[in-house]
Amino acid sequence: MRVLVLGGGVIGVTAAWYLAADGHEVTLVDRQPGAALEASFANGGQISASYAEPWANPEAPLKVLKWLGREDAPLLFRLRADWRQWRWGLQFLLECLPSRTRHNTIQCLNLSLYSRDALRELRAATGIEYDHLERGILQFYTDPKEFEHGVASAALMREYGCDRVVRTPDECVAIEPALAACRDRIAGGIFTASDETGDAQTFTVELAKLGAARGVAFRWNTTVEAIEAAGGTVTGVRVRGPEARQETLAADAYVVALGSYSPFLLAPIGVPCSVYPAKGYSITLDVGGHRGAPMVSLTDLAWKIVLTRLGNRLRVAGTAEFNGWNTAMNEGRCRALVERTFDLFPDAGERGSAEFWTGLRPATPSNVPLIGRTRYRNLWLDTGHGTLGWTMACGSARALADLMAGRSAGVDFAFVGERRSG
Repeated sequence: MRVLVLGGGVIGVTAAWYLAADGHEVTLVDRQPGAALEASFANGGQISASYAEPWANPEAPLKVLKWLGREDAPLLFRLRADWRQWRWGLQFLLECLPSRTRHNTIQCLNLSLYSRDALRELRAATGIEYDHLERGILQFYTDPKEFEHGVASAALMREYGCDRVVRTPDECVAIEPALAACRDRIAGGIFTASDETGDAQTFTVELAKLGAARGVAFRWNTTVEAIEAAGGTVTGVRVRGPEARQETLAADAYVVALGSYSPFLLAPIGVPCSVYPAKGYSITLDVGGHRGAPMVSLTDLAWKIVLTRLGNRLRVAGTAEFNGWNTAMNEGRCRALVERTFDLFPDAGERGSAEFWTGLRPATPSNVPLIGRTRYRNLWLDTGHGTLGWTMACGSARALADLMAGRSAGVDFAFVGERRSG
């Protein structure tokens, strides 16, 4: 079967890889000159399968109100005259109900654990390298009340197979000695030894090379302009190439993996796609000869940021800004990441080496991604992964390949187009 994959981030490239491995003739199209140059470029680096709780939870609405107008807020809504933002926000509030939060947590957890296993199998089969470390992920808390909530959440996760272990402040320092610099502020932590880390962009670039060797065709510098459909079938995709030449690409099946831009292609053909961009920020520091940078990946719950070692670099990423499709850099938010990093870890690296980045992460109101068949028999979705795109990429792609081949996916997940209870 000829398959056209739209999108060249970690989600699109992994989809292309698994579909090619399943014997399909795959072409991938993306407007960038290479792989993983947008939302996948400089993310937090965590394969955080055991930390899949959605943003939409009963505590979120009050926190969002408290953070309104704060430039350094972990979750910042910049209210706009944009019906898409308001509709998404209302859906988000519905997903904050306790029953919905529990359901969504289980969905994200199931897919994340499945994906982590798929990534390990891919790594073993290919030998792909991407600065990965298997040292676990440690969440640390500086607010005792938030720590109590985290302990309760960890108990729920353990019911579903996560090895999330509650740790005392001293045990946190034993796991990551760099925390000794802020030991007096730590209320406790939760450690998952089985989680891992790695550079998502490096992984995506290397997997694209392996995919090309397997026969995947990559059409870079090619903008997707419209999906053409007739009756219950997609007939082609209109694109514009490097020299502004317009053409229509045809295939037997089509996969939309365009992240935050997916709704613009799907709305005109009547396919619902409740995805809205959550702008994230990161800094990347040169560790150099400094010894105060952590080696174990950390999540700072107070600021909702992650710190991940990638070779001789330290990646600090987080925050979510809901401000439409605005890709402008807010240096204030990046500098807040710098200040927080050196406040916790004074000897973390070269302060002046900080490289700033921002990207649009495609978020659904529930945080559960959209994977599966649409109303068109040959049009499939693989989008809306939010902050867990790197975590869920391999599992999403493998499950999608199964579904497209008419097989049952090997994970308990509410795929688009399936009727599910709960």
